[in-house]
Amino acid sequence: MPSSHARNVALTPELSAFVDDLVASGAYANASEVMRAGLRALKHRHALDEVSDRISIALDQLDRGEGITGEPREVLGAVLDAARARRNA
Repeated sequence: MPSSHARNVALTPELSAFVDDLVASGAYANASEVMRAGLRALKHRHALDEVSDRISIALDQLDRGEGITGEPREVLGAVLDAARARRNA
């Protein structure tokens, strides 16, 4: 798949051999597919790290007594509304 966003990367011998092994196994058609899959996994891990960080902050806030009190459905509704608003901003 030719791309106008082509990149050249330098790999260690170990990583280069790993890419070659994945292609040779038939799991990927070529090195570009391996690299794209690796970057997608890294992007996913980064997103999970951000969620984990937010959860840690929220737990710290709860430990300090900064939680929200009220009817659970109303509280969750308000939290989800705020998250949607932040996502759409």
